[in-house]
Amino acid sequence: MNINRKVSLIGVPTDVGAGARGASMGPEALRVAGIAEHLAKRGLDVKDCGNLSGPVNPWQPPVNGYRHLPENIAWNQATHDAVYQELKDGRMPIMMGGDHSLALGSISAVARFCRETGKKLRILWLDAHTDFNTAAMTPSGNVHGMPVASLCGFGDETMIHMSGHFPAITPDQVCQIGIRSVDEEEKVFVYEQGVEIYDMRYIDENGMKHTMQKALQGLDDDTHLHVSFDVDFLDPSIAPAVGTTVLGGPTYREAHLCMEMIADTCRMASLDIVELNPALDERNRTAVMAVDMVESLFGKSTLVRS
Repeated sequence: MNINRKVSLIGVPTDVGAGARGASMGPEALRVAGIAEHLAKRGLDVKDCGNLSGPVNPWQPPVNGYRHLPENIAWNQATHDAVYQELKDGRMPIMMGGDHSLALGSISAVARFCRETGKKLRILWLDAHTDFNTAAMTPSGNVHGMPVASLCGFGDETMIHMSGHFPAITPDQVCQIGIRSVDEEEKVFVYEQGVEIYDMRYIDENGMKHTMQKALQGLDDDTHLHVSFDVDFLDPSIAPAVGTTVLGGPTYREAHLCMEMIADTCRMASLDIVELNPALDERNRTAVMAVDMVESLFGKSTLVRS
């Protein structure tokens, strides 16, 4: 199986789901870092779909456990529609956020497409956080801490039915890697749901190679692999420009090995890049780092490998 060589960049410039302003500038930072040009050099047919539009961030306190719920729903619905259309057109969507709440829209679209085409769905969630909060548990009300729970059916009615199917996914379709910050109630809830999680302790004890072998086992030609890459997955020493930095993440080499082993499967079929906040960056270095990691997802390596 060969990876789809037709990729579509979809900018989603909003931070309505986050607790800090600035992730709305993420798509442009990735473009400035040359994401389209670097992917084209890898032999990909790159189409930049431009940016989606949606409501401005009203920057209001939570209501019934959600901050900016109507705005989050609007942006995620637009994301769902754009990602779904590119999949139907035979292209690989690369959703450039924006905050990680937008994965609700992108993964809902991917799940819908997989149901229609009979594909099995596997989601790799590369993140410092599990993002499995609910309105009843969240300490902040920020929706970027809720997308996985919402996708699994725990959330506002409009959010959990976005793909036209309830739930959009089941917890056993998700594998989370790099986790190192989980709220107290959330850690119990995510455990009860049986999500496959390889936290930083597991990576420390077993190494990234073994971790990725476990995470990638069972993939076959009928599997659609979706990668949801939160830039805060990386240690802040190499990627400081995120609103929710957590020390102790994967090193530069560990992160590249993670990406390279995903590329080796040739089964990645959709991608999110989220939580890049240029307002917190130094000369766009984190965007450059993110593009470097994405290149590895598409097969960049030091040597020619069989």
